[in-house]
Amino acid sequence: MISYNPRDWFTFIIRFHKADTFRQLLPLIIGISLYTGAVAWLEIYYWQLPEKHYLRNIPVMHTLLGFAISMLLVFRTNTAYDRWWEGRKLWGALVNNSRNMAMKLETILPLDDRKNRDFFRKSISAFAVALHHHLHKEQTRMELFEDEENRHVFQGIDWEKHVPNQVALLMHRQVQQLYRDGVFTAEQLLFINAELQSFTDICGACERIKNTPIPFSYSVFIKKFIFFYVMTLPFGFVFQLGFYAIPVTAFVFYVLASLELIAEEIEDPFGGDANDVPTETLSRNIHRHVGELI
Repeated sequence: MISYNPRDWFTFIIRFHKADTFRQLLPLIIGISLYTGAVAWLEIYYWQLPEKHYLRNIPVMHTLLGFAISMLLVFRTNTAYDRWWEGRKLWGALVNNSRNMAMKLETILPLDDRKNRDFFRKSISAFAVALHHHLHKEQTRMELFEDEENRHVFQGIDWEKHVPNQVALLMHRQVQQLYRDGVFTAEQLLFINAELQSFTDICGACERIKNTPIPFSYSVFIKKFIFFYVMTLPFGFVFQLGFYAIPVTAFVFYVLASLELIAEEIEDPFGGDANDVPTETLSRNIHRHVGELI
C-alpha cells in the first residue's frame, strides 16, 4: 500500500523548481503589479470616477471573454500535451523494438559468431544515440562511434548525411549479407524485418513532430489575447477591490501566462527542456539492455 504524506503536497507549493513558470514570469508579474497599482491610484485618488461611470461595467466584458480564453487555453495545452505524449510513445516503442530485435538476434545468431553479435549490439544502441542527437540537432560523432574497437562497425557511415538513416542502412546491409551467406533463412529474415523497419518509422514520426510546430499566428494570437485581457482587468477590479486588485490581477496573469508557457515547452518534446522526453536517458537504457541481451 502506497503511503501519502500531506507535507509533500505543500512542499510542491512553496518550492520553486527550475522548470516552474513563476521564475520565468516573475519580472512580468512585478510589472503587472506596478501597472495595476498605478491604475488603482489614478482611479481612487486622481480620476475619482462617479458611482455610475461606464468603467464599472468592464467586468461584464471580462465575464464574456473569460470563457473564450479558457477554451482557447484548454485546446492549446491539450494539443501540446498530445504532441509530447506521442513523442514519449514513439521512444517507448523504440525501447521495446530494440529489445525485441536484440532477443531475436540472440536466438538466431550462432553462439560463436562474435563478429555479428558485436555488430548488432553496437549498431542497435548506436541508432538510439544517433536519433537522440539528430532530434536535438547535435553533432553525432561521439565516443560510441569513434572508439577504436567500434570503428569497424561504423566505418560505412557518411557523417554529412542523415546519421540515423545511415546506422539503419548498415543494419539492413548486414542482415541481407547474413541471408546471402546462409546464416539467416527466409523465415528468419521476415522474423526480424518488423523491428528493422520500425527504426526508420519511429525516426520519421519523431521528425514530423519536431519539424511541424504549432502555427505561429495561433500562438501569437493567444499571447495578445492574454495581454489585453490582463491589461483591462485593473480598470474593473479597482472599483470592487481597491488596491487589493494588485495581487488579484497578478495572480490571474500568472495562471493564464503559465498555461501558455507550459504549452510552449511541451509542444516540442525534443527541445532539451526539463519537461521534455528524456531521450538521452532512454538511449542509455537501450544501450544497457541490448548489451545484456546479446
